[in-house]
Amino acid sequence: MSQLRDGHQVELLQGGDDYFASMVDAIDHSLHEVRLETYIFHLDRSGSQVAQALERAAVRGVHVYLAMDGVGTPHLPTEWADRFERSGVSWHIFSPLGRLGVFIPGRWRRLHRKLCVVDGRIAYCGGINVLDDLVDPNHGRLSEPRLDFAVRVTGPLVDDAREAMARFWWRVHLASEVNVGAFPAVWRELQGSLRKAVAEHLQDGAASPPGAASASAAGNGRGPRARLVLRDNLRNRRKIERAYLEAIDAAREEVVVANAYFLPGAVLRRSLIRAARRGVRVRLLLQGRYEYFMQFHGSRPVYSVLLEAGVEIHEYAASFLHAKVAVVDMRWATVGSSNLDPLSLLLAREANVVVDDPAFARDLRARLEAAMAQGGRALDVSSFANRPWRERMLDKLAYGLMRLGLFLMGRRY
Repeated sequence: MSQLRDGHQVELLQGGDDYFASMVDAIDHSLHEVRLETYIFHLDRSGSQVAQALERAAVRGVHVYLAMDGVGTPHLPTEWADRFERSGVSWHIFSPLGRLGVFIPGRWRRLHRKLCVVDGRIAYCGGINVLDDLVDPNHGRLSEPRLDFAVRVTGPLVDDAREAMARFWWRVHLASEVNVGAFPAVWRELQGSLRKAVAEHLQDGAASPPGAASASAAGNGRGPRARLVLRDNLRNRRKIERAYLEAIDAAREEVVVANAYFLPGAVLRRSLIRAARRGVRVRLLLQGRYEYFMQFHGSRPVYSVLLEAGVEIHEYAASFLHAKVAVVDMRWATVGSSNLDPLSLLLAREANVVVDDPAFARDLRARLEAAMAQGGRALDVSSFANRPWRERMLDKLAYGLMRLGLFLMGRRY
């Protein structure tokens, strides 16, 4: 799961309209299995379209597994819980926070990745929740759509995504019921059964969804190189951060990062500064609208040192920025769910797709440049240093609270 492999087809999807249309179509053509994980599942216009597609798939006999986070999605409306039960959709809300959950550090470990795998053939990965682009759960109706991205992928990494999702699902459901010593044997038996079922399905020559290529057919050396990079609290604690560090440290010309909640640790900050000082053009597209106190103010003390090193910072204010993407040297690119902040890099389950392909990188870079030009505002180092004292005090307060939280958790960042 850690190596780039050939043989992928990768399509960049911008915004919920593109993402949901593609995913619903794939679900509607599913024949065997649909797995979906999301932080937020909001039953608005877009969410209802996805929910109805899952329901239709389950009714025709497709195995449907839906996992939602207990903070992003604290409950499922009764109507939809009943509909899912009747149709056969298997659903689970992961780790509900509860009344005292915010005071229990272990409960801060959230399911933040956004993954979908259909029939073991197509995978979706990105930052887009099941939520309408023009709706914000805390701020209501938006005048402009949220800026976010996802990818639709066929090829070898689809197997990695499916296996990761299956492991998570069965760990959550069986860990409390199966004797710890017996669990590995149960899991091996389950994997064997699932792989056999998929193999039999593929041998039957069943039709793929329109435009889809099977993983085996795609893995023939043609197509972009790509890999799935996961972050969890077991085996993959720093893999997403390391992927960023390796790409930035190797950059020779340009680094472009768009990140919604940007508060990088010391190692990542130094990597960006080193790149800028050796002549690499480093541009950051960051959140310019107030969403949460900690998110808005906690990141700003980091801006000064980056600006002074020559890093360009653009704040996006046309709508809420929710993207978690980057392009390096017009070749390396990543699209995923991971912010560059403590919650994503230290606590949450995240998933990013890394793509090594000039055409894909050019496409993503062009969209980020358009967002900077149309909705961004470049920060000036002197003006930023002289912003009102009240703003600077709030920034220091938020940053101090973040550092205190990390200290209480015993985490270095």
